[in-house]
Amino acid sequence: MKSFVSSLAAAAIAVTGTAWAQTAPTTVDGWVQAAKAAAGTDWTGTFVRLCIAPAPAAGRGAGAGAAGGGRGAGAGRGAGAAAGGGAAASGRGAGRGTPAKETWYARPAKVADNLYWLGTKAHSSWALVGSDGIIVIDGLFEYATKDEILDGMQQVGLNPKRVKYIIFSHAHGDHDGGAKLLQDAIPDVRIVYGKEDWDSVDARQGDKPKHETGMDGKDGQKISVGDASVQIVTMPGHTPGTLSYLFEVKDNGKPMKVAYVGGTAIPFNGTAEFYDTYLGSAKKMAKAAADYGATALMSNHSEFDDAYFKAHTAANRKAGDPNPFDVGVNGVQRYFTVVQDCTNAAKLRAVGQ
Repeated sequence: MKSFVSSLAAAAIAVTGTAWAQTAPTTVDGWVQAAKAAAGTDWTGTFVRLCIAPAPAAGRGAGAGAAGGGRGAGAGRGAGAAAGGGAAASGRGAGRGTPAKETWYARPAKVADNLYWLGTKAHSSWALVGSDGIIVIDGLFEYATKDEILDGMQQVGLNPKRVKYIIFSHAHGDHDGGAKLLQDAIPDVRIVYGKEDWDSVDARQGDKPKHETGMDGKDGQKISVGDASVQIVTMPGHTPGTLSYLFEVKDNGKPMKVAYVGGTAIPFNGTAEFYDTYLGSAKKMAKAAADYGATALMSNHSEFDDAYFKAHTAANRKAGDPNPFDVGVNGVQRYFTVVQDCTNAAKLRAVGQ
């Protein structure tokens, strides 16, 4: 009996980052240490991004960024930027110009039998291939879209004209800056956003994707191209209309179930309401991933899932080698533990409760 109880306790620690609910941390350091333990070597990037607060920026008020993007240009400047429809949301580089190609360009890679990575060194776009077309999951900054997505697909033997759907996890320019370009290049494609993020896209000035030929992504909705499909899980937080996904791919002929998280970054000076919404969504997606039996975790930023490195490792592995994205059910759940523990630390740090 003692060994059985010990096994249960160990399992609880592995899945939740803490032994039992009654021993949940009560301090910022406690939450951070719990997150670090859960991260192990799989989710160090997620831990650093979400748990380690940056030094205060000069001239930035306490309320800056409270809407939700986290730090850095790659975060899209939070939900407020998407709602405002400014340069950061439109993906045109926020007035900084196009960076030198050698700083961001990456070769496309075949990750599984019917899944391809089309990202830059920092951001990810994916092509899920079915018997009746292709679903592209997330886009990139506008400047990278042609080279990485349209040309990248052709480099790995895919025809962009077979793309039937492009599903954007959220309306930040590092992921949807090239939406209009893609829509123009593939005239019959259906673009999908969460309804609340469509609102921010529609409010943008200048060129923007056409909503009238697009779709609103709804919770539980399945988008299919023959024998491949993506199930949407709404996950408000990073932006109001953030979408995450569940889908299955074939890897060396065997099924691999994927949980794809569409928006992870958080601010370190948010409101209690923001953190509570974000935590609720993270718990929702964790349960959905567990119920689905997901053993692989993917995202749209390499800092969270090491996609830039893992994708090429997967493409170049020897026959019989495991897929580097496949971390097991427990590994996927530990990712969500890191996210929740770091968010609890951020909330305690920001609002004191």
